[in-house]
Amino acid sequence: MNRLLFEPEEKQGSQVILRDHRLVHLQKVLKVSVGSVLKTGEIDGPLSTGKVVELSAEQVTLTIEEGPLPSRPSRDLILAVPRPKVLNRLLPQIAALGVDRLVLCNASKVEKNYFDTHVLEEAHLRKQLVEGLVQCGDTRLPEVRVRTQLRHFLEDELSDLIRDADAWLLDPSGDQSLASSALTRTRSVLAIGPEGGWLPSEQEAFLQAGFQLRGLGSRVLRSDTAVIAALSQVSALQEDL
Repeated sequence: MNRLLFEPEEKQGSQVILRDHRLVHLQKVLKVSVGSVLKTGEIDGPLSTGKVVELSAEQVTLTIEEGPLPSRPSRDLILAVPRPKVLNRLLPQIAALGVDRLVLCNASKVEKNYFDTHVLEEAHLRKQLVEGLVQCGDTRLPEVRVRTQLRHFLEDELSDLIRDADAWLLDPSGDQSLASSALTRTRSVLAIGPEGGWLPSEQEAFLQAGFQLRGLGSRVLRSDTAVIAALSQVSALQEDL
């Protein structure tokens, strides 16, 4: 736990009282005591520091001193929904690497039953994404959109999503690597397909919308590996702007 996060409704005035798994972590892992100062933050709110003012076996009370509100990441991710267990372990990594908007979409090679999983339920998505924020020390949750109709998403939402952004379509067929790309704008949008790849017609729809085809090298990667590699590369490119 690199930053202790709390929900806005858990804050009463300048204090936060915790009685759940975070209390256990503070006691058994961080071994805090009265007077300990921690990195804290309000989910989707400001960073802060928290001072332990009361501690017992039942609860811990922190006095919060607010700091700055972090800026949202300048990266968006369009991801064809992978297998539920893959998505479940990938969500914290997506939040930790930094994504502003996450679109979990359908594609021809996505199994229909992938959309029936509890992993796509709002409460579970939030829980996994918060885990990633705790790891990286940020507070800003990605905005998540689940889209079961790819065609409708491409027709109705894609143009607004990529406005004023560099848009990259990731596929093993891409001759130019993402790492060698030159960013021209402050925002980036990545589109990563299912394990079997995008259909040619799906690729063409993205390309006509303004995406550029890019690859991640000569090796064919699983979608979860590709997500981490691509987000890492774009993050590095943006830091060089």
